[in-house]
Amino acid sequence: MRFAILGPVKVFGDDGGEASLDGSKQRTVLTALLLARGGLVSDDRLSSLLWGWHPPSTINAQIYTYISRLRKYLGPTIEIIRQRPGYCMRIGAARFDYDEFERLSGQGQADLKGGRFEAAADHFRQALELWRGPALADVTEYLADAELPHLEEARMLTLEGRIEAELALGRHRPLVTELSTLVTEHPMRERLRAQLMTTLYRCDRQAEALAVYQEGRRILADELGVDPGATLNAVYHAILTGDLDQGRATANSRDPVSAVWADTGPAMLPPRTVDFTGRVAEVSQLTAALRPPAAGAANLPAPILITGAAGVGKTALGVHVAHLGRREFPDGELYVDLDGMGPHPKNPFEVLGWFLRALGVHELAIPSSLDERIQLYRSQLARQRTLVMLDDAASEVQVRPLLPSGPGCRVIVTSRTRLSALPGAQVTRLEPMAADEALGLLRAIVGQDRVAAEPRPAQRIVELCAGLPLAVRIAGVRIAAKPTWSFDRFAVRLADRSRRLDELRCGELDVRTSLHLSYERLDESSRRMFRQMALLDTPDFPAWAAAAVLGRPERGVEEILENLVDAQLLEVGLIYQGRPRYRFQPLVAVFAREQALREDNREQRRVAVDRGLDAWLGRALKARKLLSVPALVRPRIGWSGSDAESVAAETARNWFEGERDVLVGLLHQASATGRHQVAWDIADVLRSFFDVTGLAEGAIDPPTPSWSEPGRPARAG
Repeated sequence: MRFAILGPVKVFGDDGGEASLDGSKQRTVLTALLLARGGLVSDDRLSSLLWGWHPPSTINAQIYTYISRLRKYLGPTIEIIRQRPGYCMRIGAARFDYDEFERLSGQGQADLKGGRFEAAADHFRQALELWRGPALADVTEYLADAELPHLEEARMLTLEGRIEAELALGRHRPLVTELSTLVTEHPMRERLRAQLMTTLYRCDRQAEALAVYQEGRRILADELGVDPGATLNAVYHAILTGDLDQGRATANSRDPVSAVWADTGPAMLPPRTVDFTGRVAEVSQLTAALRPPAAGAANLPAPILITGAAGVGKTALGVHVAHLGRREFPDGELYVDLDGMGPHPKNPFEVLGWFLRALGVHELAIPSSLDERIQLYRSQLARQRTLVMLDDAASEVQVRPLLPSGPGCRVIVTSRTRLSALPGAQVTRLEPMAADEALGLLRAIVGQDRVAAEPRPAQRIVELCAGLPLAVRIAGVRIAAKPTWSFDRFAVRLADRSRRLDELRCGELDVRTSLHLSYERLDESSRRMFRQMALLDTPDFPAWAAAAVLGRPERGVEEILENLVDAQLLEVGLIYQGRPRYRFQPLVAVFAREQALREDNREQRRVAVDRGLDAWLGRALKARKLLSVPALVRPRIGWSGSDAESVAAETARNWFEGERDVLVGLLHQASATGRHQVAWDIADVLRSFFDVTGLAEGAIDPPTPSWSEPGRPARAG
């Protein structure tokens, strides 16, 4: 039996006849199993390749039907095995055209490296003849989008290898037409363009060769905003100096194109942010960490981990520092966005393939197992000085296979999670910007003159953005795009909490979307905690209050709170009597309240707030019983009461002082939402505290309301 995917997907029986396949979805399942090379293809993977983001409700039944029909059509010699959570296929002695292609292309590559140019050209040619047209011609668009770029790249590398072998054999004249067509079809493949330049030069068409270079330079600038790479530049300068080899290559020489191609290091960093400002201390610390270790240093350099909440500027800082340190890494820079917060974080197996190709490893020399890829990757970097940046990591499991072991390499990792198990990481935790830094960022985006013209509204905008760089950037971009807008007008728009996140959105920049990525990764208990604790008007809260709101034991609630801290959706504030208190960043609180309105009904929200109010009021009433004027002033009046009473009274006073701002906020929330009896009770216990401590009468000033829900019925009692 023979399987073919290098063209329309087909199956040929032992007699040479074509086996019947029902349609594109069945061909998609077959192709996915073939490309897995005996590995497991999960049900989720099959679903995404068959239906994309909109699978039917009968996913499992339909996949089972496709598998059953394949078993029937392929017969007993082909095993399709159910291995939860997916399927794997073993084809035994059957032939697979892509396997044959890789084998022939790999032989050609080995011949090319060994100077056996005739054999190399022959093997490359045989590999290319297996292509019967565009690969995967009749599968779903989702499979084609996922796999076709990889297959096409393998074909192009093989084609370039065949041309390189023929150039080495002196067959440049027949190649002119073919290369001209290929460069027209693939204008940004610099290796093909360099081969065309070499061919034209060897045909005594030097002016045309230089024109091909200039055309490529213009296209790269217009399309990508970059200059030609080392490969193209080396051939260009070799033509100008007359050093480009005119004759047939020998077994001990290499074509100038392939020589430069193999020696070029990767340069994968994204452009740095032009208006990057602030973070002076962090930049200084991180650039120092990128410098080579002192001579004789015993320990390998630790990974650099930049962590922090959504929108706090982790990627911008990491890329900025990486660019500043590029001169320390002459062998190049590797970069990948691991999409850790997205629905489909990148697989280290795939990332290693990209990195190995960038390091010059031929497509067909890249191993098919994860362990072998890790070993080859680390071997490639063992004696290099290369910078690796792993952006938006989901977990330590995703990061560990991508860590190089060479002493000359450095790794920058950015992640919203703390990655506590990452061995020896040097951690930089980013906080929101200080007011002056955030204002500096706004100036860099909008312009010094406009900020200077309205300094107070500009400061108000920065305050409403809570120092979050993403929010400040969005505000700046929106104002810069509207020359007629005043800062004061935009500050008024931002001041409306119900629409604040709507205002902090511009194109792909969106504070709400960024926070939602973190929220979506939480389990249901953590989501409920996140939503319902934000309903309370408190600057912070302890674990016992959260336990009361959720109606669960405090021990289990502490674990949920720490999950939220690890997800950077809560912060640990003051530590009171050895126990942490938790708080929301202002924009995170706005988002959490939105989620409560969206996901919890009115009764669920009422119950959550009532539980929180009752919890604080109950503790306040108990603390009031312990308050005693004599106990608190005993050292001054010589009171002879017991030490236990004195300690209890002092403990109660400390509790009230620690919870004072919380109780004041809850008092006003209870009053604003119609819970008048609770508001009266909280005011009464606060009055007792103020009477005992002798604090000024203005201790309960009305705050600016931060949360209310219209139509709240009054609480009975």
